Amino acid sequence: MKKIQKNIRQKINKEITCYEWHSSIVLEGIVDSWDDVVKAGKLAANKGYKGVVNKIEVKNLSIPDIKKPLLKDNYLHGKKVDVLIIGGGIIGCAIARELSKWDISILIIEKEEDLAMHTSSRNDGMIHPGILPKPGTKKAIFNVRGNKLYSKVTKELDVPFRRIGSLMLFEGNYMKLLLPYIKLRAKQNRVEGIQYLSADAIRKRVPAITKDISGGIFVPTTGILSPYKMTIAYGENAVLNGAEISFNTIALSMKKEHESIKAVQTNRGTIYPNLVINAAGVYSDKIAEMAGDQFFTIHPRKGQTIILDKKKGKLIDIVIAKSSLRKSTRSNTKGGGIVKTIDGNILVGPDAYEQPYREDYTTTRENIENIMKKHFPLIPQLSPKDVINYFAGIRAATYEEDFIVEKSEYVENLIHAAGIQSPGLASAPAIAEEIEKITINVLNDIQEVKPKENWNPIRKGIPQLNKMNKYERDRLIKERPDYGIIICRCEEISKGEIIDSIKSPIPAKSIDAIKRRVRPGMGRCQGGFCLPLVSKIIEEETELDMLSITKKGNKSQILSKETKEPDFDNEGGEASGDI
Repeated sequence: MKKIQKNIRQKINKEITCYEWHSSIVLEGIVDSWDDVVKAGKLAANKGYKGVVNKIEVKNLSIPDIKKPLLKDNYLHGKKVDVLIIGGGIIGCAIARELSKWDISILIIEKEEDLAMHTSSRNDGMIHPGILPKPGTKKAIFNVRGNKLYSKVTKELDVPFRRIGSLMLFEGNYMKLLLPYIKLRAKQNRVEGIQYLSADAIRKRVPAITKDISGGIFVPTTGILSPYKMTIAYGENAVLNGAEISFNTIALSMKKEHESIKAVQTNRGTIYPNLVINAAGVYSDKIAEMAGDQFFTIHPRKGQTIILDKKKGKLIDIVIAKSSLRKSTRSNTKGGGIVKTIDGNILVGPDAYEQPYREDYTTTRENIENIMKKHFPLIPQLSPKDVINYFAGIRAATYEEDFIVEKSEYVENLIHAAGIQSPGLASAPAIAEEIEKITINVLNDIQEVKPKENWNPIRKGIPQLNKMNKYERDRLIKERPDYGIIICRCEEISKGEIIDSIKSPIPAKSIDAIKRRVRPGMGRCQGGFCLPLVSKIIEEETELDMLSITKKGNKSQILSKETKEPDFDNEGGEASGDI
């Protein structure tokens, strides 16, 4: 402890103090920059303590509190459940689905108005093969296991998934020095099928690739899928098997007795769970603190990604990235690359940088230009004119840079699925399996737990008109005429698909919720044409009127007021009520 404190004081600030709490190390003090906060946390990490609780503050820096839902009622007051899952991302929903195999009551609470509104939708949808995580870490174990599980789970949940493979490109012959290292890492992590390809072999596979490469490693198990569709599919299958989800619901505090959580206070009333699972993403350390069990700290690591027009999608059908000696041995990020998405676009990025804000998804010109400068030369035919949008995501990194998937050491009925940063999406099925085992073991000490006799692993997705041939389209439109009305011209999305998303097991009630399910507004015009039409369908199919329809819940209304006076002179004397 003294050695760690001395090192931090020498390199950062003489006023920082360190002390031990349970089996973790706690840092306190005030510094001049966020970089110093992160640097101190890293200096204390992996020094024999279970985790780093970093309470160092930055002088004159105000970090916003968690964004809370506006809704306040007693809808959940007095509700008793066997398992309460906090967080409706890919991890929370995958866990709920696995637990729905058992005859227990399950409730997910999610502070947003839909699933997958944070990290789970703000990534590139790549199912990493598992070469880069350090052997023996939870990242490595769950990544490789999760990658394999996706073949089965995507079939069961009717989610499009392809193993398109990835290329780790070498810029010079000296990069062949990496070959033994990568092969050893693949062997240690049990990643199968990797092979070295010469420059000619790579260009034969990807003709559009730059000539400035000397070879590379091909990894066939790399896959792609839509991260938000996967999350929703997990959630829907859980709901179809009896799980419940409460949106716009945030955990505010917890009541404990004898080191056990007895109640969780929310903005919608008090819930009484037998067991709590912490799957709160970038706020998982705050949930742990609420339960009196904070042994780690999340430091939000931001990344920005560029979306390119589908017309460039034909240039590659693989994931590509440049390798470097430094990136493969010391960096905490895989460095980004160029990813062909399951829907035909190309994503470029992400970058990665430390910053203090957990829900700041703004993008900057500097970052976007740097991403283009770094990656566009790999495919010379890519141009800034191909960019149709950007987005940012936040990784839930711990200072130990590994997942936390375990039962709490000090709270009897608390389980953590925390610190799930990249490759969290690839690892989700395996993490869910592990949490299921832990949960059932803990519950067996509290109550009798039996498998559910009628559990159904199958979930049917919404038909995708733009993936059908003429015969399939004609047959569907004959059965469902709404599928013959195209609402989104860019993505070729029909009215029938939008209606089905509104009436799905987890109904979509906002513009973005529908977009996550069936993609209207994700094309070249980014909703410039179809947004009013989608809004009108929401109004027709729900109890919402046009003025209360939101982009993404809370105060994100699309329209604020009527701009035309009602026309009382029209035929019949009724107001037209144009908006």
